[in-house]
Amino acid sequence: MVESEIAERVAVRRAELNELEEQLVKQLDQVRAERDELAVAERVWRRMAEQLAAETVAAAPAAVQVAGHAVLLVPHRGPGVDVDSLPPDYQRILAIVRDAGGPVAVKQVGEELGLQVAVRGKLEPLRGKLSKLAGRGWLRKLPDGKFTTRV
Repeated sequence: MVESEIAERVAVRRAELNELEEQLVKQLDQVRAERDELAVAERVWRRMAEQLAAETVAAAPAAVQVAGHAVLLVPHRGPGVDVDSLPPDYQRILAIVRDAGGPVAVKQVGEELGLQVAVRGKLEPLRGKLSKLAGRGWLRKLPDGKFTTRV
């Protein structure tokens, strides 16, 4: 009887180990499949990061030469292009219009910038910058000549 009990216990334990082995094999297959999926996700992520980096470089403002002077271009507003891509003086103008909370005239922006608003010639370059921001999608020019932020 002792031998039969030992044989039975060995058989039971062998069955338990076989079942455990099957479970571990299934888990190992799942782990390998997930690891393979993760490798694919990493490759896709790298490609997307490279594309985003390329688009950011392409959207960065470019310096060009006009009459021997370096001029910084104002980029069009779009995905991946934020306010930081604007030259500092354009960023300041945009901030003034945003802080106004409503439509503003060129004169109001000039006052905030500390320009001599009584002298018309001092406002024309500012009007050009505001119009450029509107033309590139950063601001909206209203029919009455005032400017407001885009929603």
